[in-house]
Amino acid sequence: MQEREERDEPGEPDLGLTTLRGRLLVASPVLTDPNFDRTVVLLVEHGADGALGLVLNRPSELPVGEALARWAARAAAPGAMFLGGPVQPSAVICLAGADGPDPDAVRVDDDPVLTPTAVPGISLVDLDGDPDLVPAGVELRCFAGYAGWGEGQLEAEIDEGAWFVVDPLPADPFVSRPSRLWREVLARQPGPLARYALYPSNPMVN
Repeated sequence: MQEREERDEPGEPDLGLTTLRGRLLVASPVLTDPNFDRTVVLLVEHGADGALGLVLNRPSELPVGEALARWAARAAAPGAMFLGGPVQPSAVICLAGADGPDPDAVRVDDDPVLTPTAVPGISLVDLDGDPDLVPAGVELRCFAGYAGWGEGQLEAEIDEGAWFVVDPLPADPFVSRPSRLWREVLARQPGPLARYALYPSNPMVN
């Protein structure tokens, strides 16, 4: 705690902040907030002022076609809007990625609708753009709302053990069975972290 206070003194640049933009937050079993229980969050932005992320494994019952009719044909299975987080649920953010195992199969560097993110193979979608300009072989995942943290809030939660910070795979936002994502992300981690994939949903029940 002392180190954090020294960095935040007025007039002193924050040279100790390491951006987590483009990484995954995996909820640890100690995180009891129902908004984030067993969630996997992709950090779209992270800096000294806070962070913004999208929950990848909370599908809703609303089809993409009812919310974004022009983009419905490009939606990844199961074709539903996802609950990106509790902040501004009326806001919509869409991610795009290659519909296949090779994230480099689709080049989006000069695409007028897609903006590459910090994760290779994952782009942000300009929903005011023309869906016909999106290259073939690209699928979308659309989120209502997002997860947000103020200055220092996410770092404090990580220090408390609420989140595991791991690297993503380009396919993570687009999995067809999002209910399995929490366990699958943990299971592929090296060392003791993989053991949490076996953690029961209710540890009080054997």
